[in-house]
Amino acid sequence: MNMSMYVGNLPFSTDEPSLESLFSRFGEVVSARVISDRETGRSRGFAFVEMDKSAAMEAMTALNGTEFEGRTLRINEAEKRTNNF
Repeated sequence: MNMSMYVGNLPFSTDEPSLESLFSRFGEVVSARVISDRETGRSRGFAFVEMDKSAAMEAMTALNGTEFEGRTLRINEAEKRTNNF
């Protein structure tokens, strides 16, 4: 079973390959998506990474609060998306 993680406080220079490389030390990364602004295309400073649940838990424990490219990462389980229309 896979788990999606929210990765916050990312440097704006972070791209998907570098994010995948960071998390792949803990297991196979199913997906890594850096969220960008619709109008400018610039990173919004957060991303979502999906991995096997046990690997994701290990990565969260190891990486949350650590420094990555000069910024302190905030990582937690991503909340399920709901439509509030």
